[in-house]
Amino acid sequence: MIANPPHLNYPESNMTGFGSPCGACKFLRRKCAKGCVFAPYFCHEQGAAHFAAIHKVFGASNASKILSQIPVSSRAEAALTISYEAQARLRDPVYGCVAHIFALQQQ
Repeated sequence: MIANPPHLNYPESNMTGFGSPCGACKFLRRKCAKGCVFAPYFCHEQGAAHFAAIHKVFGASNASKILSQIPVSSRAEAALTISYEAQARLRDPVYGCVAHIFALQQQ
């Protein structure tokens, strides 16, 4: 498994352990259920900021469907990828992450 970049550090735990919601549920202002698909990938502290970009670009329902259809073993990487793509799309609404790929190819 690929190591998480420091700015996208999602601990792989089911809930924060202190009754506080995961970052996604915190952003959505809802109670974090025991089987929350977002909880293992969006921590309470940083997760809300990362999930905000995902919610704005893809929507919570679509992100949930994407993660639910992926095998559990691949969900951490998928959550990182979705977060990266959403943040890239917010930085560059036209090209998104393709702009970064193109810049790397030009080096």
